[in-house]
Amino acid sequence: MRMERGGPRAGVIAWRLLLAGVLVVNAFSAVRTSAAAERSPAGGCTESIPDIFDRVSPSVVFIATTAVNPYQPFDRVSHSVGSGVIIDPAGLILTNFHVVSDRQVITVTLDDGTSLAAQLVGGDPIFDLALLRIPPPSSGKLPAATLGDSDRVRVGEEVLAIGNPLGLDQTLTRGIVSAVNRILPETPFSLMEPMIQTDTPINPGNSGGPLLNRCGEVIGITTAMMEEAQNIGFAVPINLAKTVQPSLMTQGRVIRPWLGFHGQLVDESLQELIRIPLVAGLLVEVIEPGSPAEKAGLRGGQVEVVINGRSFLLGGDIITGMNGVRMVSPEALLDGMRALKVGMKVRLSVYRDGQSRDVEYILPERPVLPGDLGGERTLAPVSGRSDERVVPGGSSPNTR
Repeated sequence: MRMERGGPRAGVIAWRLLLAGVLVVNAFSAVRTSAAAERSPAGGCTESIPDIFDRVSPSVVFIATTAVNPYQPFDRVSHSVGSGVIIDPAGLILTNFHVVSDRQVITVTLDDGTSLAAQLVGGDPIFDLALLRIPPPSSGKLPAATLGDSDRVRVGEEVLAIGNPLGLDQTLTRGIVSAVNRILPETPFSLMEPMIQTDTPINPGNSGGPLLNRCGEVIGITTAMMEEAQNIGFAVPINLAKTVQPSLMTQGRVIRPWLGFHGQLVDESLQELIRIPLVAGLLVEVIEPGSPAEKAGLRGGQVEVVINGRSFLLGGDIITGMNGVRMVSPEALLDGMRALKVGMKVRLSVYRDGQSRDVEYILPERPVLPGDLGGERTLAPVSGRSDERVVPGGSSPNTR
């Protein structure tokens, strides 16, 4: 199975826990309500879809980007397009990080055809969110969309997506919410980012555009599609965007502590199945180079074992506790990680070769790592090719 982020090849069910950091959350302002949305006495919205499009589409922008790969001898310059939505009349635009990362030139075209140079305010590759700023008009205000409440989204409700699929600007598609709290893939980060699944058609170029409820409120930012499926797409919940916005505005990034290892939980059923010495806890599979975990001497796995389609890299340490919290469930893992902060000391209870020991180290800020972009993410190339790959770290060869 392939998932494309605006389309990554993420191996949608790669149930692996990436212990590289934790989100530091900030409170955000209360949800705005739309005076233009026509609500019935029962609480539903009666505005027609054409009227919602007419009202909201002016806030949806066309994003064109240019990237240069200095290490590539040919076709060094690539062009691609995506979508975004104005969330503040002062010129603040919300989009996907993969739409604008490693781009030398970012141009935003408004609904009225005005093209403006955009500045990247901040972005986060893990949650795939970014903020852009464009200059406000000399007179009047920019049209801004109303942000809804993604916690109230229900399976089966009708939703709309507006964006620029394959460069076709201001395109409207409709569908329903197919699922909520969809975890792709299962990591501590994605456990904090339960995606909205929808059958609303999403194509390359839709990335960064709004997913709307029937009141015309933004409930998500379209970000991914499952390439080999029929209309299975995903959106980042808007409440997550509200949570990280203050950090993106003030710091330009989301600050996370760096544990420095990847792994997945070992439960009792796995212990019984493979019948080798294991304890309940977090199986360390990969140690990130240069990380505090590497400097502390933690050990990753060496032998791959596939059980019922699930892959484990055995032979590494097992983390049975983190600062006194036993690692026996995803909830315990999240509780332990939420308490971590940059600069604090983490104490890990480590099981290795039948013996337990404690490992301690100070947590630095987590850097952007090569795997953060999740592989390939789909944009719409200006050249007309069907894909454009965006690779983190400045190398951005063509085709998605």
